Amino acid sequence: MIDQDKIKREKARWEQQRLEPLEKKSPPRKSSFKTASGLDIDPLYVPDPTFDYSEKLGFPGEYPFTRGVMPNTYRGRLWTMRQYSGYGSARESNQRYRYLLAQGQTGLSVAFDLPTQIGYDSDHPLARGEVGKVGVAIDSIKDMELLFQDIPLDKVSTSMTINATAPILLALYIAVAQEQGVPAFKLNGTIQNDILKEYVARGTYIFPPRESMRLVTDTFKFCRREMPNWNTISISGYHIREAGATAVQEVTFTLANAIEYVKAAIDAGMQVDEFAPRLTFFFGCHNSFFEEIAKFRAARRLWARIMKERFHAKDPRSMMLRFHTQTAGCTLTAQQPENNVVRIALQALAAVLGGTQSLHTNSRDEALALPTAESAKIALRTQQIIAFESGVADTVDPIGGSYFVESLTDRIEEEVWEYLKKIDALGGAVAAIESRLFQTEIARSAYAYQKAVESDDEKIVGVNCFREDEDGKAKLEILKVDPEIEVQQVQQLRKFRSVRDADAALGSLDAIRKTAQGTDELISPILHAVKSRATLGEISDALRDVFGRYKSDGV
Repeated sequence: MIDQDKIKREKARWEQQRLEPLEKKSPPRKSSFKTASGLDIDPLYVPDPTFDYSEKLGFPGEYPFTRGVMPNTYRGRLWTMRQYSGYGSARESNQRYRYLLAQGQTGLSVAFDLPTQIGYDSDHPLARGEVGKVGVAIDSIKDMELLFQDIPLDKVSTSMTINATAPILLALYIAVAQEQGVPAFKLNGTIQNDILKEYVARGTYIFPPRESMRLVTDTFKFCRREMPNWNTISISGYHIREAGATAVQEVTFTLANAIEYVKAAIDAGMQVDEFAPRLTFFFGCHNSFFEEIAKFRAARRLWARIMKERFHAKDPRSMMLRFHTQTAGCTLTAQQPENNVVRIALQALAAVLGGTQSLHTNSRDEALALPTAESAKIALRTQQIIAFESGVADTVDPIGGSYFVESLTDRIEEEVWEYLKKIDALGGAVAAIESRLFQTEIARSAYAYQKAVESDDEKIVGVNCFREDEDGKAKLEILKVDPEIEVQQVQQLRKFRSVRDADAALGSLDAIRKTAQGTDELISPILHAVKSRATLGEISDALRDVFGRYKSDGV
């Protein structure tokens, strides 16, 4: 049994006799030590006499899930290695997917181009110059067929990073699966469908927030009925963090958005345990190694308590925070890009030690361009080395019990609770977004970080320290999207429209407008429309006709 008084006395003695004399001769290398979120770091951590193991930790697979959502974590099954990819045409992206699957990737993750994300077909004037640039261009069911050609959709798990047009992409995926003979109830995967963070961090929204929330809850309703194995939303802190938020803000704003989705689903007539087990989350993982591990642990504990105490969930699955992780794109540097391999490996290791369910590792060249196949393979190999060579997957929660990590987990949890109280006082996440709270807080954090980098207070190897001249930079092969892809995409789209049954397509769009004017679930008429050969842009326009467009006034 630990004698807490003795430890306190011994720590005080050590500080007085050992630490302080040394620091007088050789001062610390920093005036203060802090995490990336600004939390103070003590020189040494010892057992906390107030720490209640049962309350704060428990056992893996049991409430409050601090130590993980599964009893055996990676001893039973490794995390899903899901490399986010897609560019150019559907045919090119299909080739990349099959290449990565052949290299040992265990799940697909689809990146869509900007016009697809904001509901414009490739021949729309606003799409010019953007077709296939940051992801794959998807205009119609024909593109979706090509994207998943020779990939059996009952054998893979697919994640689609799409939000404003999420219901349309989900409908296209279902339609292609049914063409393969795979019914919707057999499909496994995730649709991001997290529109609130678009108003906060990314800007790929179409409709006003409250109308967008209807599409989210309609997806919940449809999937509850038709797709029991499908994750209906991936509530994303990743993009919030990429926009400049701290780790504490990432967890806070993500959970605040999640609370809003739960409230909206309940208000729409669903019982919490009917939909909550299919909610998933998506976080970034940055360079502050121990803070990132603690962040994941704190998020699990926070969500478990929110679901149990605030929403009175009874099903343990409703209290489990299951999450995908992506290493941090904003930490990658164009200078000395080979250094990014090390950054990515550290971030991936922190995600695994934090208990992620699936993981994407960025590629070394992503500060310069979309990744080449070779760079994507190195990123995948990074995960495989961690999984099969490091030994960190051989025991459950190997970092649990670290005095530093447990203290940091508590600190992050406390900070998040304080933030959530402020958001609740405003009326919740939608009200906080409308009042610009989230956006302003993120902008301040991003500005503070940039100032720290420019003043050299925050060291970035190869950028503001250990620099090399231009000749010393690595010469990497850079992926370039052929401009001819846009020309071909537009030609194929126009041919697609010319041979379809135009009356059937236009009739299906009228059905969407009529449903949007009422309160019935919208996914079913959208599914009918994609099967009737309506395009993504046409379906988006039908919804725009009823819902209108959202325009931000900025921060």
